[in-house]
Amino acid sequence: MDKTATVIAPSLLSADFARLAEDMDKVAADVDWLHVDVMDNHFVPNLTLGPPVVKSIKAATNVPLDCHLMIEDPDRWAVGYAELGAYNVTFHAEAAADPVAIAKDLRAAGSKAGLAIDRDTPVEDYLDILPAFDTVLIMTIKAGFGGQAFIPGLLDKVRAVRRHIDSGHLDIRLEVDGGIAMDTIEAAAEAGADAFVAGTAVYGAADPAAACRKLRALAEGARSRGLTSAATATGAVPG
Repeated sequence: MDKTATVIAPSLLSADFARLAEDMDKVAADVDWLHVDVMDNHFVPNLTLGPPVVKSIKAATNVPLDCHLMIEDPDRWAVGYAELGAYNVTFHAEAAADPVAIAKDLRAAGSKAGLAIDRDTPVEDYLDILPAFDTVLIMTIKAGFGGQAFIPGLLDKVRAVRRHIDSGHLDIRLEVDGGIAMDTIEAAAEAGADAFVAGTAVYGAADPAAACRKLRALAEGARSRGLTSAATATGAVPG
């Protein structure tokens, strides 16, 4: 996938679990990834999807799966999701004893490797290891529950990571998750995010596919404005 492209990733946590295949089909033509929230009722106080369901989801769609592991002991469990065919497997820095080692194992197993940073975790401690990853996921809420309100102050983390990615010329997706909707996605995009997880904004809409198209248009417009502003500030001429 073109790293300059905007990624829209509906969260299946907000889909109807009784009609999961149908809900995935509704958006398949208009999204880039499907975001799969894996919670273990230990790292976060909620219990959701696990390997058997992810295996079934993989068999039911051709859309790449973006597995977000909100679990303890990702050293033990993360590679299993790569082996199930997930395109991207993201685990939490707070739960990992050796994030770089897990990233290497994920890549060896055939998936992209992602590092998630929760609401209360500073990003500065992890900037030096970002080259080991393909994705950085900044939580714009507290991990563990869908439907929470977006926290604007957490965009400072997005800006910090974007500066680090750009200054180091790193080939990394910068993803945001939590409260992303029509009224928040532009701010996240302007802060530097290029991949957007949206749950309620998609599956709470009357037309989920149309909602995805609208979110993409808003994000792309904001990203375009941000790139133009950056070029102007540095004296570069937009091409």
